[in-house]
Amino acid sequence: MSSTGLRILSAGPGITIQDGGRRGFLRFGVTESGPMDALAHDTANRAAGVPCGSAAIEVSLGGVELAAEGVPLTLSLAGGSFYISLDGNPLPPATVVRLGLERNLAVRAGASGAWCYIAVAGRFDLRPTLGSLAMHTRSAIGGSGLTPGMLLPVADSRAIEPQAAEIVAPWLDRPEKTIRVIPGPQDDYFDREQIEAFLESPWTLSNRADRMAYLLDGPKLTHARGFNIVSDGTAKGSIQIAGDGKPIVLMADRPPTGGYPKIATVIGPDLGRLAQMLPGEQLRFAVVSIEEAVSARRAESEALRQPIVLRPLISSLPSEFLLGKNLVDGVMDGFQEPPPNFPPSTKRVRP
Repeated sequence: MSSTGLRILSAGPGITIQDGGRRGFLRFGVTESGPMDALAHDTANRAAGVPCGSAAIEVSLGGVELAAEGVPLTLSLAGGSFYISLDGNPLPPATVVRLGLERNLAVRAGASGAWCYIAVAGRFDLRPTLGSLAMHTRSAIGGSGLTPGMLLPVADSRAIEPQAAEIVAPWLDRPEKTIRVIPGPQDDYFDREQIEAFLESPWTLSNRADRMAYLLDGPKLTHARGFNIVSDGTAKGSIQIAGDGKPIVLMADRPPTGGYPKIATVIGPDLGRLAQMLPGEQLRFAVVSIEEAVSARRAESEALRQPIVLRPLISSLPSEFLLGKNLVDGVMDGFQEPPPNFPPSTKRVRP
């Protein structure tokens, strides 16, 4: 493995490596994991110049602080409105930055959002488990999370210009709090009044929320046919209604099977928006057709296919970097007649 990499200086709980997920093992009871917000994860990877689904650091509200070792590394960050700083100097919440040696990059919880992703222009040189680098911390498959002192080896690193830039990604602005769902597969376990209550009631994200499930507070829903079913397969976004009548939205680290009726399933394009919500925030559910869900997925894919625009952040660059650049492409005598193609307002006359 490479001796070049990212050193974890500090890390709160829930800091992991996530790639596109561990596919093909659900029948063995192994969930796929992967990012909580796939859209932000893919955006960070694309801005770093690596394929969607590549491994990136997933940062929770606990935050993380990093340093480059061996060589400077280019990183891209995207997700919620986290507070990101380089040696204490603030950067935009969606940014590309060259992390030089003996410099510190800090990512802390900000005004909104629960997850942020750090991708590297290169690749994390780690050994896959069952074909993936995704960490499922409950089972320790892929690892138990990132902790202070760890070095994440990086291979094939490369620089990106500009060395500090804002990622222009308007698709990450998702303020709407209506979460779209497809009914079922066990909506027949609830009568019409309960389904209407599920759709019409405001729900509050409780503080019992993690990578496995988000629990919602609100009115108690009752089951028409009991709350136990023969355990069957679950999907990301499955909404179980347990015996207490509260919705449980299964997230990235969901169990492969479950024994509570599932009243509805959150569509894929809205899972990231739900994942970025904070405890205490409210949401509502709205039913859409399968055709509408497919159309939303296509729109999301189309947004990701657009070129990533990087807006340079000159003010965020260190002075030693600026002094090392030739920022002047020529010198003109103040009284020298400008070239003919200069506008008349630039021409000067001697006193």
